[in-house]
Amino acid sequence: MPVDPYILLLLGTVGLAALVPARGTAADVASGASTAAIAFLFFLYGARLSTREALDGLKHWRLHVTVLACTFVIFPLLGLAARGLVPVLLTDPLYQGLLFLTLVPSTIQSSIAFTSMARGNVPAAICAGSFSSLVGIVITPLLAAALLGNSGGGFSADSLLKIVLQLLAPFVAGQLLRRWIGGFVARHKKVLGLVDRGSILLVVYTAFSEGMVQGIWHQVSPLRLGGLLIVEAVVLAVMLALTWYGAKALRFDREDRIAIQFAGSKKSLAAGLPMASVLFGAHASLAVLPLMLFHQMQLMVCAVIAKRRSHDPVAAETGEVSGPERAAGSRTAVGTATRSG
Repeated sequence: MPVDPYILLLLGTVGLAALVPARGTAADVASGASTAAIAFLFFLYGARLSTREALDGLKHWRLHVTVLACTFVIFPLLGLAARGLVPVLLTDPLYQGLLFLTLVPSTIQSSIAFTSMARGNVPAAICAGSFSSLVGIVITPLLAAALLGNSGGGFSADSLLKIVLQLLAPFVAGQLLRRWIGGFVARHKKVLGLVDRGSILLVVYTAFSEGMVQGIWHQVSPLRLGGLLIVEAVVLAVMLALTWYGAKALRFDREDRIAIQFAGSKKSLAAGLPMASVLFGAHASLAVLPLMLFHQMQLMVCAVIAKRRSHDPVAAETGEVSGPERAAGSRTAVGTATRSG
């Protein structure tokens, strides 16, 4: 079971914020830098996403609609159902974070990596993750406005404006400039990947610093964290089962079912953290905690499932993984497997 090194960095950042939180002028500087980092992150997302490749994937529209329905319909319904666990297992702030977790888009890199490992439809996983990220830029804030409202740590119409200015506008700018900067971004993806992760660490440090200064961590006890982990484990188990057996009921073949399971059962830490910072402001630290825990849980569980699927005798007997397209997709996945979206 893999422990994502980036999760360790995030936890270290949380520890740093707990020991040395930014205060006063330092907090203002960190907040401004965090705002700029979020805008730059989404500019890079827009510059990286190939609209042409995404449109080419529309020929497999049933699969992509299924993944989107899992990500933005079934997941939020499970989040709403968890409301009944307040205050028995969850506090209201932890529930708001859990509900927000169910609204963010799916991952790209880890979905591709696990689909490749399990000998699934890698090109479909690439397109499904891209569609989810693209749709999530708009759908996640709208769902948050509808389901969280003012209870989401100060979420308001002003937050929608911030979403447009900090997330959507930079993303669109990246898409428009992709023609000229796409090659540069592709050639320097390793360096820019470090910039991505460093920016997210800054966002986490700023959010948790604000939480420490306001003393909101006194609201979380080990018992509540244990309850949160149990709820998240149940949500993940339900989604893994629904995506696998639901795809079978919809008559998808084995390769497509694998892509649907891994793309439809995950949530993106990279997209969710900056969105939470914009939506929740000073309350973002508690809002992102469920997402950080779920991210590590999904990696560990899906790694085990992917490894077992890779030894599935049905795949070897039927020769389902063949052809240049699958091979090319697998090579793409191997190249991206080092990043966990």
